[in-house]
Amino acid sequence: QLQACGGGLVQPGGSLRLSCAASGFTFDDYTIGWFRQAPGKEREGVSLISWRGDRTYYRDSVKGRFTISRDNAKNTVYLQMSSLKPEDTAVYYCAKVGLKFRIYTNFSRRLYDHWGQGTQVTVSS
Repeated sequence: QLQACGGGLVQPGGSLRLSCAASGFTFDDYTIGWFRQAPGKEREGVSLISWRGDRTYYRDSVKGRFTISRDNAKNTVYLQMSSLKPEDTAVYYCAKVGLKFRIYTNFSRRLYDHWGQGTQVTVSS
């Protein structure tokens, strides 16, 4: 299971930290990704981190503003979001890649086999 939390309402330019807590599988064997879905839009990949945490990837629109990290001792992945913009408003989901020790940089949703329930992030003044 994956459980995302940490969303909320924040003003433009503000910050939030999302957490994704995992259970039921060997957490440090899997790449974890963050995705988001805005109303009326397709779900899109935001960032991902390899099982050891030594490789990270970001979509272009969040580079330099978002930082993904993981604490394998706590079975948790984090997404630190700074300089938030209204266009970052979405439901954010964390997800686990289906295969161990694999990382895919194309954010293809079909490669992820378990998804968290989502947490709402709203950026508005």
